[in-house]
Amino acid sequence: MNAIISASDLAHALTGPTLPVLLDVRWQLTAAKASGEPPFDGRAAYEAGHLPGAVYVDLDRELASAPGAGGRHPLPDLARFGAAMRRAGVSSRTPVVVYDGGQGWAAARAWWLLRWTGHPDVRVLDGGLPAWEGPLETAVPAPAEGDFAPEPGAAGLLDADAAAELARSGVLLDARAGERYRGEVEPIDPVAGHIPGAVSAPTTENVGADGRFLPADELRERFKNLGVSQSSPVGVYCGSGVSAAHQVLALAVAGIPAHLYVGSWSEWSADPARPVAVGPDPQ
Repeated sequence: MNAIISASDLAHALTGPTLPVLLDVRWQLTAAKASGEPPFDGRAAYEAGHLPGAVYVDLDRELASAPGAGGRHPLPDLARFGAAMRRAGVSSRTPVVVYDGGQGWAAARAWWLLRWTGHPDVRVLDGGLPAWEGPLETAVPAPAEGDFAPEPGAAGLLDADAAAELARSGVLLDARAGERYRGEVEPIDPVAGHIPGAVSAPTTENVGADGRFLPADELRERFKNLGVSQSSPVGVYCGSGVSAAHQVLALAVAGIPAHLYVGSWSEWSADPARPVAVGPDPQ
């Protein structure tokens, strides 16, 4: 099953006998500005217009736990996550399509969590809301309660020690912007740099100018040039496990399974005992 769906294919699916559950996960990594402008409000954006029947999911509250020792977006409490999915109408035998405002990071986080906890049929709307050409609605639906019960998988998740080991024995991709990887700037976390051995692979290079994923063969070539092969284990991290989920999604489009280090740099850099590398070279 493909991990993404085009807007035209989604429009067709919404006329079929088995309607997918639509999750709106609009989110941005923003902060209040000095001018007094408030940070991005995903729920307000949702209420202003969303795909017909879509239910809003809050990334910070339902797809992550509160920031702490595990990073800025640690894994959510699974009971809370499961309740949020059931409230949205998610059932184990019903397809799910997730979208966001177009960046794809938040939608990928929801996709990864649902896949990791056992849902068999989840896809991300390629290009997000900007790719949708159909009508929008402002009414907030009240779907029937779903039955999805999250059951975490044994694979697919890295902790800090496993990420460090994978940087030595496989390929660990750093999905952040290149300047953050090199340690030239660090606007959020306490230390600049990257995990020793990790390879710079900015998430933004997985998509075209329209925000849609590059074709699968181009993605395979991109990852091959970064040292990824079908035989090597692959892991991804970013700042807090959100944009890295988008990289895991891109790898899935390319047919390459990958693990996610959810704590990512926000967890790694908070521990003074963890080594830090700077500059363009992995080491």
